[in-house]
Amino acid sequence: MIYADNAATTKMSKTAINAMLPYMDQVYGNPSSLYAFGQESKEAIEDARSRIAGLLNCEPREIIFTSGGSEADNQAIISAARLGEKKGKKHIISSTIEHHAVLHTLNKLKKEGFEVTLIEVEKETGLINPEDVKAAIKPETCLVTIMYANNEIGTIEPISEIGAICKEAGVIFHTDAVQAAGHMKIDVKAENIDMLSVSAHKFHGPKGIGFLYSKKNINLTNIIDGGAQERGKRAGTENIPAIMGMAAAFEEAVNNAEANKAKLLPLRDKLIAGLSEIPHSVINGSIDKRLPGNVNFCFEGIEGESLLLLLDDKGICASSGSACTSGSLDPSHVLLAIGRIHDVAHGSLRLSITEENTEEEIDYIVKATKEVVEYLRNMSPVWRDLISGKREFIL
Repeated sequence: MIYADNAATTKMSKTAINAMLPYMDQVYGNPSSLYAFGQESKEAIEDARSRIAGLLNCEPREIIFTSGGSEADNQAIISAARLGEKKGKKHIISSTIEHHAVLHTLNKLKKEGFEVTLIEVEKETGLINPEDVKAAIKPETCLVTIMYANNEIGTIEPISEIGAICKEAGVIFHTDAVQAAGHMKIDVKAENIDMLSVSAHKFHGPKGIGFLYSKKNINLTNIIDGGAQERGKRAGTENIPAIMGMAAAFEEAVNNAEANKAKLLPLRDKLIAGLSEIPHSVINGSIDKRLPGNVNFCFEGIEGESLLLLLDDKGICASSGSACTSGSLDPSHVLLAIGRIHDVAHGSLRLSITEENTEEEIDYIVKATKEVVEYLRNMSPVWRDLISGKREFIL
């Protein structure tokens, strides 16, 4: 098997697994308990919180542990909305290519009377122009939420520039950093980020755990009520093994990010070059401002679902878009936002690799994809119409 769907989830590292094990059968006390055994768990959690905060250049108390990126996105957006609502500010700015954890939360707020402006992205690349964000801000704006890097096309957005604009305007700035965290250096102070969402299983940590960074002057709204855990902002007994695994994986990922990037870029570029040889294909997303392990292509005249199933038969795990929408028959909203029409967007392939992938695997992926695309086109009536001239080629 060749695993090339790391944007969906990653294999847990040995470092993360080893960090978790003692907290499963040795240090298993409830951190809310007052006795020493419970406080040993509490100390472990606070140590993990401090280590994570140090990697982001923030204070430990600004880190709230969550079940993952989606919960962190929800809490950040809802908190900023409630703060704005109290001041009569009910306008939120986001983009057309956000993860559904953001877009669906914004849709819920729209039903409550909030106004939402979705910034259009640059065609082909998916880049956001910071000046468009600046132009969209008005006195009623309470939040700007723009993702750090896109989960489908890998485009890295100009977060520092957007953060500076939001700081000058006095507007809270949140970024969904699920795809970026652990793969590139993030400094929340230098980049003027007020709130940031992270999920551990995107950087070789465990599933079901993540965190929200929230600047200390932002009063969070609870979306889970009950106990007083996480400074009263997120009820529920803490998942200590997962927290310890996440902290260890995050440290390892951040410390090795540059070395991993140096290994990944030649592999990624080799993959892009190989797939670009397929006629009537196009790469999606920015070439220069792109996550080091992301490759996303559209192939005209085929369906992405068939492509994935046949690649699976050849032992390749890939995706046609976000893992969270894999059951949907609709084309990717991200691909539509960068200008791909429905027929082309349906024929997409996302490959996301890590430092564990090899050059031999890349060669095999290219060879297998070329074979599968040719096979699918040969049996497609749409392709026959295209090559016969009955229909015009788009790509």
